[in-house]
Amino acid sequence: MTGILAGKKGLVVGIANEHSIAWGCAKAFHEAGAELAVTYLNDKAHTYVYPLSKQIEAPIVLRLDVREDAQMKALFDAIEAEWGKLDFLLHAIAFAPQQDLQGRFVDTSRVGFLEAMDISCYSFIRFAHLAEPLMKDGGCLLTTTYYGGEKVIPHYGLMGPVKSALEGSVRYLAAELGLKNIRVNALSPGPIMTRAASGIANFNELLELARQKSPQHKTIRIDCVGAYARFLVSDEARLVTGSIAYVDAGYNIIGG
Repeated sequence: MTGILAGKKGLVVGIANEHSIAWGCAKAFHEAGAELAVTYLNDKAHTYVYPLSKQIEAPIVLRLDVREDAQMKALFDAIEAEWGKLDFLLHAIAFAPQQDLQGRFVDTSRVGFLEAMDISCYSFIRFAHLAEPLMKDGGCLLTTTYYGGEKVIPHYGLMGPVKSALEGSVRYLAAELGLKNIRVNALSPGPIMTRAASGIANFNELLELARQKSPQHKTIRIDCVGAYARFLVSDEARLVTGSIAYVDAGYNIIGG
């Protein structure tokens, strides 16, 4: 595997298990020569994440709930102490309370909306704020979105507007941070059966619909997403910023 990320230091947030999009990306980063810091949500997640962190020889493995400012600060303090810099980060987390996610959007509770927006969108803005001082020579901030943020997708509900906000944040962050050579992009994979996706009602139908309607009639794999992520955080993508990069077998070009 090419070492296009040799010498680079990256943070990966969102690994839940070996099926996670974040894990597909972390493997690709590691194979390309990057040194990685990874996080886990809680003790239950640690059981799955810690063995994976060993596979990629991550020197920093820390608990992180993005709602806890102290944990966010501790993470970036640890990165500064270990490396003194950060070249890229991947934000691959999303959450909405099940009742709000599976109900009608018009019935969304205030509490559910704010929690979904805080974890799924605002956290990325907060990561950008904390990463900026460590990206002294530039860098790349990368998040994950879905086509449901652009068009209405059945059963995606509350997460659609939340992803719309996230994509808007990508553009505004890219505009503000460009002069510091910090690039900001979003990956938009097609449906993938992950733990987070299991909370979406009728997800299997969504998965099959995307496979049938996409020009390539393929189901998306985390290694394909990882390959694109590896390119976006590399110097080869040094003039790519503010973009939404689809990895969906062409599903986004099909109307109806």
